[in-house]
Amino acid sequence: MSLGTKNRLTQIATRCKEHLRQSHSDKLELVNEFIAEIEGSDRDANQWSKLADLKRSESDMLQRVEGSFQKWLNP
Repeated sequence: MSLGTKNRLTQIATRCKEHLRQSHSDKLELVNEFIAEIEGSDRDANQWSKLADLKRSESDMLQRVEGSFQKWLNP
């Protein structure tokens, strides 16, 4: 994996986590639990890439993150 790809994956993970923490600041414990579940025990930021798309649309990605969190909250 090239350095550019690793940087992009890190940026995706950072943006997704920021969005969740800002949008759900009243539920930070749940947000942190969701983040830990997405990344797994080895804290793999690559796991966030499954919520991104080829168009690299940030708004679409954040909608998928939000939907995934809501689904996780209310299975």
